[in-house]
Amino acid sequence: MARGCENGGRVYCTAVRRLLFLAYHFPPLGGGGVQRSVKFVRHLPAFGYTPVVVTGSGDASDRWTPVDDSLADELGGQVEVHRVPGPEPPVREPGWRGRAARVLDRPTPYTRWWTQGAVEVGRALAGSVDVIFGELIPYTTAIPASRLSAELGLPWVADLQDPWALDEMSLYPSALHQRLDERHMRRQLASAAAIIMNTPEAGERVRDRFPELAPRLAPSITNGFDADDFAGPEPERSRGTFRIVHTGFLHTEAGQELRRSRRRRRILGGMPIPDVDFLTRSHVFLLEAIERLIAAEPELAEVIEVHLAGVLSAVDREIAERSGVCRLHGYLSHVETIELLRSADLLFLPMHDLPVGTRAGLVPGKAYDYLGARRPILAAVPDGDARDYLTAAGNAAICRPDDVSGLAAAVRDEIGRWREGTQRAEPEPAVANQFERRELTRRLAAILDTV
Repeated sequence: MARGCENGGRVYCTAVRRLLFLAYHFPPLGGGGVQRSVKFVRHLPAFGYTPVVVTGSGDASDRWTPVDDSLADELGGQVEVHRVPGPEPPVREPGWRGRAARVLDRPTPYTRWWTQGAVEVGRALAGSVDVIFGELIPYTTAIPASRLSAELGLPWVADLQDPWALDEMSLYPSALHQRLDERHMRRQLASAAAIIMNTPEAGERVRDRFPELAPRLAPSITNGFDADDFAGPEPERSRGTFRIVHTGFLHTEAGQELRRSRRRRRILGGMPIPDVDFLTRSHVFLLEAIERLIAAEPELAEVIEVHLAGVLSAVDREIAERSGVCRLHGYLSHVETIELLRSADLLFLPMHDLPVGTRAGLVPGKAYDYLGARRPILAAVPDGDARDYLTAAGNAAICRPDDVSGLAAAVRDEIGRWREGTQRAEPEPAVANQFERRELTRRLAAILDTV
């Protein structure tokens, strides 16, 4: 199969390669991990690769796997998709069985179902694909990718959306369990022809911890935004209120649990960065800052609205409902989420807290859609790539994650500009455009070409 191209009046042909695209997180499922897969699958044909997707049954039911039909609509039914038959076991085994599997470092029924099923489905595609691509969310996708690579005699590329065992948001039962997961990571990635991390800092961590993998490290490919999502007129809304928007998951419960168990966890180990604080990756500190503003200027209670879109836990809701300024949307489709972002006066980006000078290995996926929305951003972030990107973009007020006074000052200043009718700050185009999905897919195709 080939495609024709013109170059100075000449027509030449290049082969269109078929890419075995292993991705558990794929429509009809929704969420940030699915968006990365969908956008790659959508744009890869323009760069000479036809994705052949191997994915789950699509029947998962979990907080982290909501259904989003709008993402499937983007593909228009034109993608070849092969599914591992269900029923799917739960991702997390409940009760003592789940705890025992974690403590004993044993594969769960879900892991066995996905890894074995993906190998069987992928094996049936032998002879019809040219290269294997593994979206490592879950990380165990490396198992079927490496097995298929060996069986089919094809190279495979590992795409890590988070830094696996080097992720500061990971918590292990003990330091031993963390070392075991590092061993899994080292062993599973050793067979990859190329390893893609999704932030530069994550790539540096792999280089430092596993120097033997450094030759396989490709340039990082971040998450991003699709310019097409933000085309068209902006949504209409009343301008009588100042709207702050946060989209995606909050980590309130994890933050509270970590604060309660920190002493025990310090003794047992199992925390890649012991001084991490998850609670700041929530709405808790923003709402405290707004309470301070309202106490100083009571009329702001009728002006400020905080819109929270995403799957919320009971604790998330309880905290939000204590405040009179919160508006809860629940999970919105990707299309609805983009519309909400474009209606905002200020976009809120909270991250986990780390000691000053310690760089985060993550950038939340929402950060890139925030840049695509071209709205002012309030970023409560630690040192790291997210802070670097937003500083360069120039449209963000940046403070430390737990800086309530800094949050209050930033909101107050932005409300002042809003009242004055000052033109809102937009990101520098040269900075934002490097995160556009077509550009990111072009970089991925270049990596695939090398293998």
